[in-house]
Amino acid sequence: MYVITGANGNVGRRLAEILLAEGKKVRVVSRNVDRLQPLAHRGAEVCMGSLQDEAFLAQTFRGARAAYVMIPPNHQAENLRAYQNRVGNVIFNVLKNAGVDYIVNLSSLGAHRPDKTGPVLGLYDQEQRLNWLEKANLVHLRPTFFMENLLSNVHLIKTRGINGTPLRGDLALPMVATKDIARVASEYLLELGFKGIVVRELLGQRNISMNEMTQILGKAIGLNNLQYVQFSFEEAESSMIEAGFSRDVAQSLLQLYGSINERIVIVGTERTDENTTETPFEEFAESFAAAYGAG
Repeated sequence: MYVITGANGNVGRRLAEILLAEGKKVRVVSRNVDRLQPLAHRGAEVCMGSLQDEAFLAQTFRGARAAYVMIPPNHQAENLRAYQNRVGNVIFNVLKNAGVDYIVNLSSLGAHRPDKTGPVLGLYDQEQRLNWLEKANLVHLRPTFFMENLLSNVHLIKTRGINGTPLRGDLALPMVATKDIARVASEYLLELGFKGIVVRELLGQRNISMNEMTQILGKAIGLNNLQYVQFSFEEAESSMIEAGFSRDVAQSLLQLYGSINERIVIVGTERTDENTTETPFEEFAESFAAAYGAG
């Protein structure tokens, strides 16, 4: 039995699909079961509940041999790190008591640092916490920025005719497709051959700047002159709060952006065959164009 948390997310959903296609028994966990019906139709056992509910999660993990765990984002959290640690503690306690043998934990590039990484700090905490699981075999997946995060810019492009974030436009960044994260997670979970604690970074197919990404996206959606604008932190914070982010979450994200711009985190990680994944940004741009056309 496999338990997949965050099954409504891009990674968890795709991972569940792969495991089900291989004939595995899968339980998928979410607070929104309606969106999990396609997985239920494929044979998944759907469990509705909150990752902050330890009794619910203990029942869900009962009898599981392997699990994919993650801390879902919460843009409205008044104290993001406190929220992450509440969820992380519940997951840790349940995994310890259930005796799950194999665990793949979705972390992030930069989770080796105890400072200056904004929302990644809660994932640093979770890695340290899960490392205390004495009998489990554990993989920390540390992907970089998801390409799919850029889908949130569709509205910006449609309304203002620009693409933008607080990140420097000229800084070449690693970007990864979520389907590649799911593929790597599935390889670990299907083989169940890992032992002890494993850390696996995922840097995407190549490093690419926001300027170049904007050109590729613009070509894909028929806006060949689409320009990238680096927003000030003040403008970015105001926009995030207007969009429903709590002030703490907005400031946490801005801390991460600042550290990236200053090359403190993420930028400069050595690229190897093992941490390089398959999907080029040009392929993601096709999905972006489909979302742009439908939006």
